[in-house]
Amino acid sequence: VALVVSGGHTSLNIAEGYGRYIELGRTRDDAAGEAYDKVSKLLGLGYPGGPIIDRLAEQGNPDAINFPRAYLPEDLDFSFSGLKTFARNTLQANELDDQTRADIALAFETAVVETLAIKCKRALKQTGLTRLVIAGGVSANQRLRTRLAEVCEQNNAEVFYPRLEFCTDNGAMIAFAGCQRLLAGEKEGLGFSARARWPMGELSAV
Repeated sequence: VALVVSGGHTSLNIAEGYGRYIELGRTRDDAAGEAYDKVSKLLGLGYPGGPIIDRLAEQGNPDAINFPRAYLPEDLDFSFSGLKTFARNTLQANELDDQTRADIALAFETAVVETLAIKCKRALKQTGLTRLVIAGGVSANQRLRTRLAEVCEQNNAEVFYPRLEFCTDNGAMIAFAGCQRLLAGEKEGLGFSARARWPMGELSAV
């Protein structure tokens, strides 16, 4: 099972090989990383929001605020736009000081991590697979890594991540994917057309 979690994507897939993917679920609105960026902006923080909120959450009080979880019953889709709205409403209802920012950061991050964890657990059970692979910039989040390691241990599965220096390096990920296709003998002429979005299910198998 592969979880792709970044600023542009949040999806669960069965990865059978290069170009052989079966989509299990995807976000219905904001990607997880996109939600991080939007909440960071609401808090008056910088970009990208992921590492900033991750650091700030370490100072948060876990009992101060509780964000809702959008589990979308019995499927493997995600929804994160409600967290952004809840963060805005929480800001409007509280005096915005450093501790409130930290409390919101922790509550938001906990909600995102728990949502990803419950979906990954469900995907492993539904597929019967025992390997979980995480990719994308949000995979650098330490709380997410710890929580998914717990999920896999509880379900007799293994979890794999890129090294931290590669988690947010799109160039490295694209180059590696291209390298594997080149090694498999796949080539493309100079007359190809660029595509801003290319569903994984439309890729040729290698």
